[in-house]
Amino acid sequence: MSLFICPVCKKNLKKQNNCYKCEKNHSFDISKDGYVNLLLSNSKNSTLPGDNKLMVNSRKEFLDKGYYSILSRSINETVYKHIDKENYNAILDTGCGEGYYTCALNQYLEGKNLNFNVFGIDISKFALSKAGRRNKDIEFAVASIFDIPAREESCNVVLNIFAPFKEEEYQRIIKKDGLLILVIPGENHLWELKSAIYETPYKNQHKDYEINGFSFIDKVIAQSNITLTDHNDMENLFKMTPYYYKTSKTDQEKLNNLEKLETKIEFEILVYKKR
Repeated sequence: MSLFICPVCKKNLKKQNNCYKCEKNHSFDISKDGYVNLLLSNSKNSTLPGDNKLMVNSRKEFLDKGYYSILSRSINETVYKHIDKENYNAILDTGCGEGYYTCALNQYLEGKNLNFNVFGIDISKFALSKAGRRNKDIEFAVASIFDIPAREESCNVVLNIFAPFKEEEYQRIIKKDGLLILVIPGENHLWELKSAIYETPYKNQHKDYEINGFSFIDKVIAQSNITLTDHNDMENLFKMTPYYYKTSKTDQEKLNNLEKLETKIEFEILVYKKR
């Protein structure tokens, strides 16, 4: 049985050939790229919600070159450290984007011979078009983090990597003693990039780690330095950040004048257990 539920009646969905169906016969086709659209039209805040093609293509091209591989490895190792290794695990990546981290985790856990299934949701159909092509064995669905199409207490592990967060939804779908793993930028993440562009750059502020209904059990810092000599890579990195769309053309042009960019990357992987 799939982890997903019908967005219309909230009944369980079953994967049948090229579609998902519930007991009330609501049907959702699986696209040629391998994802299903479970986002109802009345749940959209725009015609094409989520990341657009430019953002998705920039992120995929950058990530596929391995610049953030240290984060991917750290996520994999953190999940494996804390996961229940004796029983089945349903793992959901919320805001999975083009599936870079999702598919890497799936491949890593396959090598550990665990009993598990990985699922992914994102509100951008452009992102899931890329994700579905990466791995047709992972179930991907277009859906909102604010209305996750998963049964109550159905997930053993839920990931949220740089994505929006609705506390009540995560409390609802994660099993008792299940894991919530958040990834946020570290204090000094991309400091040199920001310094090259802005007159008065600021460091990322640490958030309050407390989440209602969860115990904070672990924090892993993943950090490194990356060197970019290709202007296309620099631009792709910048387009992955929220700064790009809030930056003046004048400041954006400063990036084009750089021959090389050396910058720190720093991430915090925060692990919670549902009480």
